[in-house]
Amino acid sequence: MAAHGSTKVIYAALAGNCLIAITKFTAAAFTGSSAMLSEAIHSLVDTGNQGLLLIGVNRSRQPADDTHPFGYGMEVYFWAFVVAIMIFGVGAGVSLYEGIAKIRDPHEITNPMINYVVLLIAMVFEAGAWWIAYSEFQRTRGRRGILQAVRQSKDPTVFTVLFEDSAAMLGLIVAFVGIGAAQYTGIAELDGVASVCIGLILATTAALLAYETKGLIIGEAATPDLVAGVRRIAMSAPGVRRINELRTMHMGPNDILVAISLDFGDDIPAGEVEATISALERDIKQAYGDVKRVFAEIQSAEGHAASLAEAEPQS
Repeated sequence: MAAHGSTKVIYAALAGNCLIAITKFTAAAFTGSSAMLSEAIHSLVDTGNQGLLLIGVNRSRQPADDTHPFGYGMEVYFWAFVVAIMIFGVGAGVSLYEGIAKIRDPHEITNPMINYVVLLIAMVFEAGAWWIAYSEFQRTRGRRGILQAVRQSKDPTVFTVLFEDSAAMLGLIVAFVGIGAAQYTGIAELDGVASVCIGLILATTAALLAYETKGLIIGEAATPDLVAGVRRIAMSAPGVRRINELRTMHMGPNDILVAISLDFGDDIPAGEVEATISALERDIKQAYGDVKRVFAEIQSAEGHAASLAEAEPQS
């Protein structure tokens, strides 16, 4: 996904969550609703999270240097993981605490109509931000299912915002139902129950985000289609007898490293091998713009197999 698409989604969510957070905190102060306070904290955390994602995106654009020879692309993965921790630790933790406190010490909600108006306004803002994130996500997922697209996505910014906005919409619905049920039945504890449910929604969202970003942090391969394409290009190169090994790794959402070990015919002159490798690197980068580095190793199949055997841990 292009960087401008990612930042557009983040800025849209940042603006929406900031306005919503201010509105919710004002409503919570006037009405004393635990569910509304949980929703306000949720929006505040989401606002901070968008800021963290922007830090990650900006830092990931730094050029490579001596201390980070492959660049800073993985910064965005780290900050997306921090967002998951923030959602769990602050958003879910405070919501659960507020909900349990309200259940143990219930008190009536005053001016509930303020809550309804604020929640409806928040739903409109959240729906707009969610639609922008979903549209960007749809643009890249193609024919893949939603879960498959999330699993294969190498840009965590969009699916992080999409998860956050989806959780926010669910939270708003739960808060609306909880406040309405507390008012209709006169059971003030239901407001606290709604806050606990919001906390559980946030905890689940955080767990899903942490799981997905963990794989990106420790290093994920490029898509099977890209790997197969690189393999085809390599095998079509003149003089190549076989591919001993092909490894890929995402150094960032749009930064792929390719390492390939090739077995050339023994009668191929060194000069032709060098020319073939140069052409191979050019062809791979032209076919796949996200491939930024190609490292080629020239080795016989027997020699490569021997080096792999030596690298295996001894039992």
